[in-house]
Amino acid sequence: QVRLMESGGGLVQAGGSLRLSCAASGYSFTFSTMGWYRQAPGKQRELVATITNGGSTNYADSVKGRFTISRDNDKNAVYLQMNSLKREDTAVYYCNGVWVWYNYWGQGTQVTVSS
Repeated sequence: QVRLMESGGGLVQAGGSLRLSCAASGYSFTFSTMGWYRQAPGKQRELVATITNGGSTNYADSVKGRFTISRDNDKNAVYLQMNSLKREDTAVYYCNGVWVWYNYWGQGTQVTVSS
């Protein structure tokens, strides 16, 4: 069974940094794309950043220049370095992996940015 597990969330002051990690297990293939999505209270889940297995990245405009996504295919892991955090970054962050037509999701990790 494919499992994605996020870690690294928490409470941070505005302007601070956090690094999210997502470890994948239970499979032998390589995700074509891995990414991070987030969902704030009362809002729809939105894309934060994605990265292909070739290393091509895509970012939401709201996080460009502040967040960096990376992945380690050998470790089946994806990371999100978040700098210059803002209150509006507060949300539950979800790890995502895509293989063929399958979408896999983690349980989410809470990120709270205080003023």
